[in-house]
Amino acid sequence: MIEALLLLFSPADTWERIGRAPRSFAYIFFTYLVPLLVVSSFVEGYGLVHWGKWQGEVPHIKKWPFNEAAVFEAGQLIVMLLIILLNSALVKSVGETFHARHTFLQTFTVISYGLFPFLLARMLNAFSDITPWVSWMIGILLTIGLLYHGVPRVMLPDPAHAFGLYMSTALLLLLSTGLLEFVVAFLLEGKLVRLENVISGLASRLHF
Repeated sequence: MIEALLLLFSPADTWERIGRAPRSFAYIFFTYLVPLLVVSSFVEGYGLVHWGKWQGEVPHIKKWPFNEAAVFEAGQLIVMLLIILLNSALVKSVGETFHARHTFLQTFTVISYGLFPFLLARMLNAFSDITPWVSWMIGILLTIGLLYHGVPRVMLPDPAHAFGLYMSTALLLLLSTGLLEFVVAFLLEGKLVRLENVISGLASRLHF
């Protein structure tokens, strides 16, 4: 987690250290990625329960019941993990088109650490007056900036292909997180009634 924080202040040097001393998949997944996702989900969920979100044709604040917020955040956490794993595999495949031999661990490392500001910015959704699109835009722009330093230092592509690989990685994350944000934003604005009903149905089965 400390390494991820340092990326915000000294990205080049921190990526260099990450590249020279790679961590295992299990280490990154269980000691950094999952805890960060849990904290981000907790903060966002806390805001939904206590402060709510503006929605409806006649604007009003909806405060989410605890059970519904828990189901929503758990679902979003799982989808975010799938996005990270899928993009790690896709970036590895894209790298092979540049005649490079990147490992899944390298691409997973770049994407997991690169998304640190994105997951931090998601906590802004806790505030009722901030739309999910604002937090997404802040987070994804900072992530794209971090990837510029991370791709060449961790994945070590051929210099002639480094920028192309960086652009491919950034585009994949932009599209995948943007699609998720589209669903999240519309749900929080009350425009996905069927999905809200599914969440309510699942939440009704929880007893805590």
